[in-house]
Amino acid sequence: MKFGVHSFIWSAGFDESNVDLFPMVKQYGFDGLEVPLFEPRSFPAAAIRRALEVNRMECTVSAVMVDGLSLISDDADVRRRAREHLVDAIRAVAEAGANLLVGPLYAPVGYLPGRRRTQEEWRRAVDAYRSLTAVLDQTGVTLAIEPLNRFETYFLNTAADAVAMAIEVGHPRVGVLLDTFHLNIEEKDLGAAYRLAGPHLKHVHACENDRGTPGTGHIEWEAVFAALREIGYDGWLTIESFGFALGGISAAASIWRDLESSPDRIAIEGVKFLKRMAGRA
Repeated sequence: MKFGVHSFIWSAGFDESNVDLFPMVKQYGFDGLEVPLFEPRSFPAAAIRRALEVNRMECTVSAVMVDGLSLISDDADVRRRAREHLVDAIRAVAEAGANLLVGPLYAPVGYLPGRRRTQEEWRRAVDAYRSLTAVLDQTGVTLAIEPLNRFETYFLNTAADAVAMAIEVGHPRVGVLLDTFHLNIEEKDLGAAYRLAGPHLKHVHACENDRGTPGTGHIEWEAVFAALREIGYDGWLTIESFGFALGGISAAASIWRDLESSPDRIAIEGVKFLKRMAGRA
């Protein structure tokens, strides 16, 4: 397995001034850094590629639907712009030297219309992902679609939701990301969720139940690692936590208190724990 950490622990965004995070997290024991992509045109792809080469590291990229973009909107123009946004994001990921784009890439986080998803919304998402497969093949990038808990989206909440989506899209470069934080809310059995994902699992966010240091809460880590071993998962385990005072990013993740003595401690102690668990598994 490869061990990553999200730059959100230290910064609300990512630009050329943040490339010093690469050697820092390497020193902490990580194989790579996950960075956010909000606007493809301002994404520092060239700087990231240089940092990866200099530090001999890898990188994954996370994204969300911004500025009201949505693949499942009733508005065809909104859907078109959302698809164009993802095409540009995929190309930016490849330009940066990365090959994995992850996140809830369907509707804005926090959009809750007060009803269940519709069959038409599901069809729109499937059609959109299928329309991206050509550019995914051209660039060598893989999409990992993330289900979120019920308080953040109504569209995909469970591993079963995400796996069903990946199966219907039917392309090897479209799979799922399962985050232990969200699964802890929505799943009755975390290990079963990862076993269900099986070959569709492209990425794992390894997060504690309070978004703090992995291993300090009540996530069923033994079950998670047993399932990952059973399905032969050998991809990324990435700690996704958030800084304690990063304005809108902290607010979006509902971080209202210090989760540790320092954000760095989440990374430093978290990767030690995950490596111990992976070694035992």
